[in-house]
Amino acid sequence: MSCSVAVDLYWIPLGAGGHCVRVNGRVYEAMAAWREHRGRADLYHSALVVGAPDGTYAIEMTPIPRSPADRGVVAEGAVGSRWLRRSRVFRYEVRRWRGGAIPDVAEAVGGPVRVASDDATAARVLDLLPSVPTPVWGRDELHTGEMWNSNSVVSWVLSCAGVDVPAIALPDRGRAPGWDAGIAVACRVALPS
Repeated sequence: MSCSVAVDLYWIPLGAGGHCVRVNGRVYEAMAAWREHRGRADLYHSALVVGAPDGTYAIEMTPIPRSPADRGVVAEGAVGSRWLRRSRVFRYEVRRWRGGAIPDVAEAVGGPVRVASDDATAARVLDLLPSVPTPVWGRDELHTGEMWNSNSVVSWVLSCAGVDVPAIALPDRGRAPGWDAGIAVACRVALPS
């Protein structure tokens, strides 16, 4: 199976697939905007679709579902607190899922943003994912000034793969909490070439 080589970024509205996440996101953003003395913004979750010579890969960080199906999991981490990690409910997984799907991709704002279209970058993104840092989701364990989350994973892997991540524009009136954390951590890491 072959496909066109590309790395596409999707900006998915936070909570696109669930009422609880949407409400919690709005509360979080209202508190953050009040604390930072600014207007409220729309919040986004980022995900990638990578086209490679051997197929298409869905890349994102998600909660661990109940089903034991193969989803291309390359890393796991704790949610909220390390001591809660024993429970599946308090863990996340990072997927590099060949032939997989991103459930809410149809709700992405502006469609895919092409961030690379060369074999080397696509291969590097796929190869780097198993080495993504896995600090506690929602915490700033890596001391970047921002929590670690799905946006951190995406910006980290793109930065480490050589994509000019600071040049990627967010949707109008949008914010992607955790995005800068991934960039900051990528700048600290010396990766093998």
